[in-house]
Amino acid sequence: MLYEIRTYRLKNGAIPQYLKVVGEEGIAIQKRHLGNLVGYFSSEIGPINEIVHIWGFQSLDDRQARRACLAADPAWQAFLPKIRDLIVTADNKIMMPAAFSPLGGDAHA
Repeated sequence: MLYEIRTYRLKNGAIPQYLKVVGEEGIAIQKRHLGNLVGYFSSEIGPINEIVHIWGFQSLDDRQARRACLAADPAWQAFLPKIRDLIVTADNKIMMPAAFSPLGGDAHA
């Protein structure tokens, strides 16, 4: 198991609007294709105006295939303009759990 951690810095004050539109429409599309949503967060203390969402995948090939299906979905293509202008920067990491991690660490034991 590997984890994709996506961090978005939003425009000042855009978190409520972003979470509303993602919650009402976007997350269902993502879950349909990406599957394993580990968590979806907004910042409270520390860097402000940040959204972090974490997705679990079996492998890099699994991630690539799922993200390609998401990108090709007409519903996702229609949804993206609703959030695109709210995002200032985006950062993406792929993380592998340690052997003792409660999130998928047993895959490396």
